[in-house]
Amino acid sequence: MKKLTLLTAATAMAFVACNDSQFKGYTKAENGLHYKFYNHDEAGKTIKEGDNIYIRYIIMNQKNDSVIINSKDASRDGSGYVNFGFKVSSFKGSFEDGLKMMAKGDSAEFIVSADSFFLKSNRMNELPKGVKPGEFLKAIFKVKDIMPAAEVEAMQKKQMAEREAKMKEMVAKEQPAIEKFIADNKITAKPTASGLYYIETKKGTGAFPKATEMVRVHYTGKLLDGTVFDSSVERGQPAEFPLNQVIAGWTEGLQLMKKGGKAKLILPSSIAYGERGAGDKIAPFTPLYFEVELLDIMPAPAQQEMPMPQGK
Repeated sequence: MKKLTLLTAATAMAFVACNDSQFKGYTKAENGLHYKFYNHDEAGKTIKEGDNIYIRYIIMNQKNDSVIINSKDASRDGSGYVNFGFKVSSFKGSFEDGLKMMAKGDSAEFIVSADSFFLKSNRMNELPKGVKPGEFLKAIFKVKDIMPAAEVEAMQKKQMAEREAKMKEMVAKEQPAIEKFIADNKITAKPTASGLYYIETKKGTGAFPKATEMVRVHYTGKLLDGTVFDSSVERGQPAEFPLNQVIAGWTEGLQLMKKGGKAKLILPSSIAYGERGAGDKIAPFTPLYFEVELLDIMPAPAQQEMPMPQGK
């Protein structure tokens, strides 16, 4: 079954009871939502579009109480509480419309159309097994905290500013780190236009590989402080890959080698993993050092052609 999500709410709507609900103990709102509160702070500030909410919920089949979604499954700390931004409702009388009635500390139960929840909120093509057209879903919600939209925006701006400051700090450190590494290792090679340092340690023979060809290599990748982050040598298994499907520094550097050759490559982050970094060991704007042996050059795999339609 397609994974379900609890979509978030938006447009303002009146929640005046229009008549008695068909479900005992519930009140029916004008938008069709059936609701009842266990705790309700009538003077509290209710959830609004753009707020960040911290809630827990269980969504069940109304006819037999079988659980369909439990926020505990998505809760990081196992408490059942999850955190998300509150946005646009997908249909009138939705769970999200019910949440708009709630304030911090409130707990409530809502009943909505199963058809609308699955087909509109979750955009499924058909109802899941065990749910029939015209049936209903029941959900229990508990609101632990609400962060107003203005505070959310201020927090996001602060986080963005902190990230940009951290990025600038890392960029400023990269070139001095490369220059120190070059000096400490007495490297005399000059960088290429891209900033790649290529130091040949063993000459190979034959032709240079083309960017469109496959290569087989042994390599060890390190940070400039000597930390090994990847090594085919340690695994005892050479790597094979199309030369035009790796980081730019490898595509450039290996085209300077011949079969059987060995070289050291120093890559600035601009031709490595850039501002994104890679995994836990390669931070953004991290220069890398590789020891590479080119074991073989192979033709690129043949491209499979699309079959041509046969005319009559």
